[in-house]
Amino acid sequence: MLSWAITFLIIGLIAGVLGLTGIAGAATQIAWILFVVFIILFIVSLVMGRGGPRV
Repeated sequence: MLSWAITFLIIGLIAGVLGLTGIAGAATQIAWILFVVFIILFIVSLVMGRGGPRV
């Protein structure tokens, strides 16, 4: 998921440099959403994985 966020961020940056503001805005919004979802899932997996030793 992080790779998709980075991909959309790069697409947004390239579109912004080329002057395609609509595409750049949409791509950076998608990148931001994917990044936030990645961070939330990462934190949840850290919390869930901190159980005691399994017997």
